Amino acid sequence: MTSRSRPLFPVGLVTVGAVSFTVFAWASAFVSIRSAGAAYSPGALALGRLLAASLTLSVLLLVRRQGLPPRAAWRGILLSGVVWFCGYTVALNWGERLVDAGTASLLVNTGPILMALLAARFLGEALPPRLLAGMAVSFAGAVVVGLSMSSGDGGSTSVLGVGLCLLAAVAYATGVIAQKPALSHGTPLQITAFSCLTGTVACLPFSGRLFTELPGAPLSATLNMVYLGVVPTALAFTAWTYALARMPAGKLGATTYAVPAVVVLLSWALLGEVPAWLTLLGGLLCLAGVAVSRYVPRSRHRAPDHAPGAGPVPVPAHVPTHERQSS
Repeated sequence: MTSRSRPLFPVGLVTVGAVSFTVFAWASAFVSIRSAGAAYSPGALALGRLLAASLTLSVLLLVRRQGLPPRAAWRGILLSGVVWFCGYTVALNWGERLVDAGTASLLVNTGPILMALLAARFLGEALPPRLLAGMAVSFAGAVVVGLSMSSGDGGSTSVLGVGLCLLAAVAYATGVIAQKPALSHGTPLQITAFSCLTGTVACLPFSGRLFTELPGAPLSATLNMVYLGVVPTALAFTAWTYALARMPAGKLGATTYAVPAVVVLLSWALLGEVPAWLTLLGGLLCLAGVAVSRYVPRSRHRAPDHAPGAGPVPVPAHVPTHERQSS
């Protein structure tokens, strides 16, 4: 074929749509986890969610006729699958049994700072002063959230819950660092699907708990579990990897700052939960620290996105190799 087919929508518009969908889908996940977690244990809920996601993604792979990703992508797939899809999901499920949905989302969204730390360690990225200052502010916020458990202001926060949510943030940041290079070798659907399948295999030790709890769980909890697998996992993670292949990970991570606000609104409307004032203050400090770390003063000569300090994961390959070759 000599003619080049024109996309139905501009790539930039599709990317914005993918990011927006991911933000709202991930925000709804915090509320669904809180609801389904009343009937399912953390590991069982993680496995059920990933089974539903793996089935959905496998169907999409067949429909799109996309096979195995190249060998070069498997290191990132395996790491993100075990750490992000499995580890993050179990830690967050457990954490949300101990803290409300809004607080959990505030803590998990310290992830962009952790991405920068991992990039400095594994990718040789510098740690600019604003990043160090932001880390200090976010750490202070995490301390305030931890202290809120004894404030007597009606909050439902525990030290273990805070720790588990922060552990989930570490897993989230690690997964992004692992996924970014893999997207230079495979399609977003391939990377998401096989990462999810890897996470499902890693969660198989929880299969006994899942099959024990499934018969006695209310239908609403099971439907929430299936929803978690299909929308926030299968579809939203695919949308995320699509956007991650086309923009720096640091910039993309910054878009998730909107998640806690959406979560607070949803948890208030659907669950009747609002974070206690001290917990909310600590969470806002966490996000303020992230904002400080990402602040870049305007200058007459704007630095490119891959310049040191412009983003926590400056991997130059924003578009997968197979797409660059076809253009």
